[in-house]
Amino acid sequence: MRKLIQGIIACSLTCAISISGYAQNGSFSLQQCVETALNNNIPVKQNELLLQSARADWQRAKANLLPDLNGNWGYGWNQGRAIDPFTNGYIDQRFSSSGAGLSAGLTLFGGLQLQNLIRQTGYAYHASEMEWQQSKDKLTLEVLLAYLTVLNNEDTWKIMFEQAGITRKQVERLTVMVNEGAVGSYLLSDMKGQLSGDELAAINNYNALQTAKLNLSQLMNITYNRNMQLERLPEAELLEMYSNNPTEIYTASLQNLAQVKAADLRVKSMAKGVQVAKSGYYPYLRLNGNLNTNFSSISARSVPTTVTEVNTGQYVLIDNIKNPVLQQQQHYTAQKISYNSQFKNNLGSYVGLSLSIPIFNNLQVSTNIKKAKLSEKNAIYEAENTKLILKQSIEKAYQDMTSAYERYKVLQEQVIQYKESFRSAEIRFSLGTIVSTEYLLTKNNYDRAKLNLTQTWYEYIFRTRILDFYQGKLTL
Repeated sequence: MRKLIQGIIACSLTCAISISGYAQNGSFSLQQCVETALNNNIPVKQNELLLQSARADWQRAKANLLPDLNGNWGYGWNQGRAIDPFTNGYIDQRFSSSGAGLSAGLTLFGGLQLQNLIRQTGYAYHASEMEWQQSKDKLTLEVLLAYLTVLNNEDTWKIMFEQAGITRKQVERLTVMVNEGAVGSYLLSDMKGQLSGDELAAINNYNALQTAKLNLSQLMNITYNRNMQLERLPEAELLEMYSNNPTEIYTASLQNLAQVKAADLRVKSMAKGVQVAKSGYYPYLRLNGNLNTNFSSISARSVPTTVTEVNTGQYVLIDNIKNPVLQQQQHYTAQKISYNSQFKNNLGSYVGLSLSIPIFNNLQVSTNIKKAKLSEKNAIYEAENTKLILKQSIEKAYQDMTSAYERYKVLQEQVIQYKESFRSAEIRFSLGTIVSTEYLLTKNNYDRAKLNLTQTWYEYIFRTRILDFYQGKLTL
């Protein structure tokens, strides 16, 4: 069992020690992790689709200022009784007909509805743009936290493994001394118990490391790999205290944070929505025009053919002889009019103005105005609440950062002192001048101080990145 545990720890150490070498051969940097997550994250892609939809609404609103142009064409068949215009008798008639036209219109005045709608959708588009950016910034922060958690667990595990190695050497030394009768077996038992605890702690930390890698992989939406390696961060992060105070951070956040910008733009969009609703009280003036023509298969024109003389029923006396009076009569035939000729001959046009004056519309306009004002008020509340929560979050984040920095400074000194104390205890224990309990107490204090220092270092880095995030300048 002991060999199995040692094998697991040794395998884990091999993975951890190869970090630097693997980084040169294709390990993930923080920048690569963030870019991978942004490219693969579905909610971010959904927010991008919402942005594109908002842009389409904005473009459509701007297009409403342009004139509209519509064309129409129709063709039909008719059947039934009709009167023949040449014989004045009833005939069974079948004919086809066709019509075509163009219509155009341009809104000259609509209570500035179109102009305000353009501004409303424009603000909504830019708000969606900021919300998309906010989703990317939030994901970046989550990836950063997961990245730091992996590095923290790697460092923690390496510390625990190193301490287990120190304890193992003491077990080996005491085993020899017990066999030689130099010390009592109880000392060896105490040290073996400590070794088991150190090895268990190393295994637990290794499992925590793999859990952290799994979490990072899920944020990146990639397949989990227990051998994933991450590039290290520079350890010069804690040389100086974070420069900006909470007031400066909050002021910067109001100017730069995408979430705040989005909330303010939503307020402006809703305000223009009120103006759009109020335009329903104003007259609506529109310029209209159309061009149309038609065709019928029975349309025909009379074409003269022959001329004959017919008796009028009257007469004149010539030499007391009645002579009938004749007159010439023109005969005609029906000639079909061609499709193209009819469309040309029947062409007509119209240009006019139409004015619509609202008198009573079942209180729809007033209701729309009330709802628009409520939406505007709700947007104002949302913006105020966003800023309030932001201010509170900044204050807490700054306090957490300050606390981490102060603890780190104290822990630095503590590690120095416990290291010296452990070095002295190790010498005295080897000489047999102190008992195992005193040695183990000193060792555990040193181990705990190093772990606390490592965890506090990463906590400080993360807290500073949160403050950068609030200012809209998150750096990787």
